[in-house]
Amino acid sequence: MKIKYLIKKELARQKRAINLIASENYPSKAVLAVLGSQLTSKYAEGYPGKRYYPGNEINDQIELETQNLARKVFGLSKNWSVNVQLYSGSPANIAVYLALLNPGDVLMGMKLAHGGHLSHGHKVNFSGMFYKVIQYGVSEKTGMIDYGEIERLAKKHKPKIIVSGATAYPRKIDFKKFGRIAKSVGAYHLADISHIAGLVAAKIHQSPFPYADVITTTTHKTLRGPRGAIIISKKLKVKSKKGREELLSDSINKAVFPGLQGGPHMNNIAAMGIAFEETLKPAFKNYIKQVVRNARVLAEELKKRGFEIISGGTDNHLILVDLKNRGISGMEAQNRLEKVRIIANRNTVPGDKSAFNPSGLRLGTPAQTTRGAKEKDMVRIARKISEILK
Repeated sequence: MKIKYLIKKELARQKRAINLIASENYPSKAVLAVLGSQLTSKYAEGYPGKRYYPGNEINDQIELETQNLARKVFGLSKNWSVNVQLYSGSPANIAVYLALLNPGDVLMGMKLAHGGHLSHGHKVNFSGMFYKVIQYGVSEKTGMIDYGEIERLAKKHKPKIIVSGATAYPRKIDFKKFGRIAKSVGAYHLADISHIAGLVAAKIHQSPFPYADVITTTTHKTLRGPRGAIIISKKLKVKSKKGREELLSDSINKAVFPGLQGGPHMNNIAAMGIAFEETLKPAFKNYIKQVVRNARVLAEELKKRGFEIISGGTDNHLILVDLKNRGISGMEAQNRLEKVRIIANRNTVPGDKSAFNPSGLRLGTPAQTTRGAKEKDMVRIARKISEILK
């Protein structure tokens, strides 16, 4: 009975907390209900129509419908293939690398300290161990992505994949420029939109689909679904690692299963489908607009109180605060805020050497907006953060 007791305690903690973790959100009761359904009991290794276990006729329909809903969310035709079996975001990126790269090939992604993700080539991650990694960053003067540097690095090192997308970058990403650079050096363009997928779906952020060959995204965060991920790829012919010609989507599907994973979690896939149905409703776009408004107000209010905001503000759902001028570390700020039930995470900022004890604090508005927070609440939250971190 102790686990049940601990779950109740965690639910109570979540209800009391002000959640400013940029990568967290609260799925609907409908999504949670499907996660706890009997779909969790069924093995479904393989893909629709080609399973390794019998009894999957209905699961085939669920998976195909979830794929169709994902296309609708992003306004795509059937010329795009969707894999909805990924357990999480990092495995999604790893599956793309497994499909398209050989060990030692050149991979180009964003530096962790400048806003990139571990799976974009950091040395402690699989992506940094198996491939030759070239990393780009932001201008330390502006805090913005330096596209000129990306182009110079790409022409010099000729990467096979260029990764766009970030985990702690508060400004809009120009996927068109990334696509042009990748094309100019013969690289694949992988857009990881895990953080901004909800903004792309709501047409608040530029879509990567006209400019990328492969797109990965988690299905929680701004999409407000279950913990999981999808890979969307163009149906174009490529040379496999064995030298045979095949569809890019086939290479990726084989990398996911049997290359990387076993049986998919059908309860999670069905929950994705429910979340995609919710994303297609007009209320979702209104929600995303409020997420962005809340983030801008929170950033401006913190600036008024003397906080240094990386890049000077935000265009999306998150804010990156540089605390060096406050004389405290990101770890200390995180711990002080948690004591008063404000949950935000420490984060690296340009110039940091340690990810464990960095100088930054990352704040996000998706979760609190789901709970009904508006601009006036962001003013109060900024005031409270300022009082605690004096």
